[in-house]
Amino acid sequence: MSKIMIIGAGGVGRVVSMKCAQHPAIFSEIMLASRTVSKCHEIKEAVVAATGHPAFSTAKIDADYVPELVELINSFEPVMIINVALPYQDLTIMEACLQTGVHYLDTANYEPKDEAKFEYSWQWAFHDRFKEAGLTAILGCGFDPGVTSIFTARAAKHHFDEIHYLDIVDCNGGDHGKAFATNFNPEINIREITQNGRYWEDGKWVETKPFEIHKKLNYPNIGERDSYVLYHEELESLVKNFPSIKRARFWMTFGQEYLTHLRVIQNIGMARIDPVNYKGNEVIPLEFLKYVLPDPGSLGENYSGETSIGCRIKGVKDGKEKTYYIWNNCSHQAAYDETGAQGVSYTTGVPAMTGAMMFLTGKWKGAGVFNVEEFNPDPFLEKMTAHGLSWQEKVNIDLEV
Repeated sequence: MSKIMIIGAGGVGRVVSMKCAQHPAIFSEIMLASRTVSKCHEIKEAVVAATGHPAFSTAKIDADYVPELVELINSFEPVMIINVALPYQDLTIMEACLQTGVHYLDTANYEPKDEAKFEYSWQWAFHDRFKEAGLTAILGCGFDPGVTSIFTARAAKHHFDEIHYLDIVDCNGGDHGKAFATNFNPEINIREITQNGRYWEDGKWVETKPFEIHKKLNYPNIGERDSYVLYHEELESLVKNFPSIKRARFWMTFGQEYLTHLRVIQNIGMARIDPVNYKGNEVIPLEFLKYVLPDPGSLGENYSGETSIGCRIKGVKDGKEKTYYIWNNCSHQAAYDETGAQGVSYTTGVPAMTGAMMFLTGKWKGAGVFNVEEFNPDPFLEKMTAHGLSWQEKVNIDLEV
């Protein structure tokens, strides 16, 4: 029986709230907090109506400010914070957790607001302080990062003596019916995919131009899709925690219409993250664009199709080469029917709840800052299946990459 505080009231916050509320024996009291408290109220009404959770409250919080966070945390006294707010706010929330003696979990690594730079270094720097305080911080417990890292940990534990080649493959085979929309926060999404790509090979990072490396890959139940190498944060922790990896890449699918819209957005300057002067006021173009694009949380009702995300791995077992593919497919419609959110939010929110459950039930332990692949993957994957995200695996097949 534990109190938890969820910070962030977007699509992922909705899913985390719903899934936690389905397990009141573990998440006995829940507070959902956000800068936009009206969204919290809306989610609370839906969650309580669906689950009947007896102790669900809401609060207004600006997670940019540590003193404000500390005041709210001290008033509620949660055991753990589940951070599904903006990645810019990871460090302030972690600092507030240290000041209040509260455990921490997030789904995406920190990035500075004024630069599209994705590194774990800022959060890893908190390790000694969390360890000395006897607190646990769990980083990147969404799907990618998150489940993809846990899939890799399962491969290392059960299928390989050494992993040599890792390709994480992420396909959204769904259709939301919009001319252009992003599946999570537009500001974060566009920053992420328009930066230069990177992949790990032979002990160093190789930088690529955006969308430079392209290949058609086949995805279960979806078929062939154009897939592109880009940088994703779990690569940084995976090559650190599995040093036998010779090459690690992350692939994501994009349709040609999406890429055309993205090029136009960049060409006309709307992807800029530096301020411009508009009639005497400073405006950041990408932040403005976020407010005119469809809200990702509104896409679920008419979303058809599936996501398919997994790991394609090659390595050695008992002196012989082996290939391994492990993946999850998630139906947008099924996700919406259960939680009122589309599949991309669902595949992030379910792992966040499951990771918190692993900690609160003692399956994951440790003082300090940890990436999810450092924990036992087996109980997590068992519960993740029970909570709506099943997974499949095949061995010794053509990986295509």
